[in-house]
Amino acid sequence: MTTATRIHTPPDIASSPLTLPQPSRFRGSRPAPAPTEGTLRVEDLAVAFRSKRKAVEAVRGISFTVEAGKTLVLLGESGSGKSVSARAVLRLYSNAVDISGRATLGGVDLFDLDERAMQSLRGRAIALVPQDASGSLDPLRRIGSQIAEVLRRHGMEHGRKAARLRAADLLAQVGIPDPARAVRSYPHELSGGMRQRALIAIAIACEPKVLVADEPTTALDVTIQAQVLDLFASLQADLGMGLLLVTHDVAVARQMADRVAVMYAGRLVEEGPGATVLEEPAHPYTAGLLRAVPTPETPRGQLQAIPGQPPAAGEAVDEGCSFAPRCALATDQCRADRPELVPVAAAHWAACPVVNGRVPVEMGNAPTTVEVS
Repeated sequence: MTTATRIHTPPDIASSPLTLPQPSRFRGSRPAPAPTEGTLRVEDLAVAFRSKRKAVEAVRGISFTVEAGKTLVLLGESGSGKSVSARAVLRLYSNAVDISGRATLGGVDLFDLDERAMQSLRGRAIALVPQDASGSLDPLRRIGSQIAEVLRRHGMEHGRKAARLRAADLLAQVGIPDPARAVRSYPHELSGGMRQRALIAIAIACEPKVLVADEPTTALDVTIQAQVLDLFASLQADLGMGLLLVTHDVAVARQMADRVAVMYAGRLVEEGPGATVLEEPAHPYTAGLLRAVPTPETPRGQLQAIPGQPPAAGEAVDEGCSFAPRCALATDQCRADRPELVPVAAAHWAACPVVNGRVPVEMGNAPTTVEVS
């Protein structure tokens, strides 16, 4: 007999004026059906971390789509909710985290599955490449063994020898030289770039329909970063995977994005085609990110950083725009009313009623004007 576990909200949180998202009830008790296609749709996703003192709302009702064979980049500063969103979709949080909204992959509702059914999809239909290869690989097990475990767990290979041979093939596929040697190596015997490639090999072992890459190049030097990004593009072409790429690096977004979704304080502030968003931003925050990117032409000491600091986790207010305290264009309306995403061009949305058009990236140190469409 299975005993149901009930999650109780602590009294201090229940009495708090903060409105919490309702916990997702992952009700399913049946095996997960295979997704019919590779489009990931996320609707009104909200994530709150419960504690004895207060609830921290890290993600506040965001929606996005990752199409098969395409790349969606979640872009924003650290603490904006990018990684939390990605991991919530994968259901990697405990019952101490409240998740609401809807996430479907090829018609399969990921939030309607129990944990056992979700485990059957992780790695097989949707997989994660974490940012910390050293902390994600088991230091006491050989690389080949860790890849073989995924293959055998999902029934891709049944014998140990066949799984090891397939592991070597996967290491070759992600560009590791001498894969026969690497498959017998421990993680500490590989360089940082090779460990990251090994993580990618684990993630693609079962040819998932969607790959979630959480800051996969953060710890890599520029040369290795370029190689890893080229590898993602090659794997997409070969396997037709959708890619959800989490990054704070505008250069990475420029190289990889079919579409860009810009996050700030747990909400989406702009979403649209990658080339449009990164060349003709329609939100002051996006323009600020672009102005803060150093270039060879940037005079020494004149990098245009965004003034101020983003709100601490969970402190973004529902009244007004969270970016208003840092925005040179903010008006009383911005401070009073929370802006919603509205269309500003074809397949391009932004949450800024003041601009409602294009914000020039080159605006000087004290921007005061915008080009309104």
